[in-house]
Amino acid sequence: MKVLIVDDEKPARDRLRQLVDDFGTHSVIGEAGNGEEALAIAARLGPDIVLLDIRMPGLDGIETAHHLNAMQNPPAVIFTTAYDEYAIDAFDARAIGYVLKPVRRERLERALQHAAQLTRNTLNDLATEAGIESRRNHVCALVHGELHLIPIKNVRFFSADQKYVCVHHADGQDLIDDSLKSLEEEFSQQFVRIHRGALVAIDSVLKLEKMADGKTRVVLRGSPQQDDNDPRDDLVVSRRHLATVRRRLKGG
Repeated sequence: MKVLIVDDEKPARDRLRQLVDDFGTHSVIGEAGNGEEALAIAARLGPDIVLLDIRMPGLDGIETAHHLNAMQNPPAVIFTTAYDEYAIDAFDARAIGYVLKPVRRERLERALQHAAQLTRNTLNDLATEAGIESRRNHVCALVHGELHLIPIKNVRFFSADQKYVCVHHADGQDLIDDSLKSLEEEFSQQFVRIHRGALVAIDSVLKLEKMADGKTRVVLRGSPQQDDNDPRDDLVVSRRHLATVRRRLKGG
């Protein structure tokens, strides 16, 4: 089994590497000091198991685990943590693999034997029960075999694209394997649904504009002027959602 070790502290990585090497049944294929580095290495090397620290600067362990799920063959995840008893109860209740710091050989060996892939719902439940922040700061797209992190602050809107969702962001567009419903639930504070197939970032909205045919559309900051005959309807507000959109834009 191929193992990737992720921890922002080198002594912790060294300790885990030594323990895994001693077992003789697994091989460490790489180390990462933060979540972004871990995702890049995981996409390139395809580990079977990721030993993942929860508390790290930038992408923490929970968000990193979410993005690992975007891989075509997601690895199993074992968290390494120094959390308190309440959080550990949440790990146990969800049958999620973990080892406490300082890491003991016997516990790590058992965790490696029972490592399992974690679903998005399992991670969300864990975060809720353990009081860990579950809302991501990025969404993740698989682009030419590489995981591409898109900061939520750069997203202008999400739109349905067949079985995927298209992320329209400051640097272009990418497809992600998330549903609009789950994105709406996770980012409800920052985004508002304008019709069945689109969520718009509230901070990106310049104004609502009445069109010649009586419909209302969203005009985004920095967008080129659109003609009323423009056939695109990505940003047309449905009658059903218009009152809510107006209220949200006013801060309600």
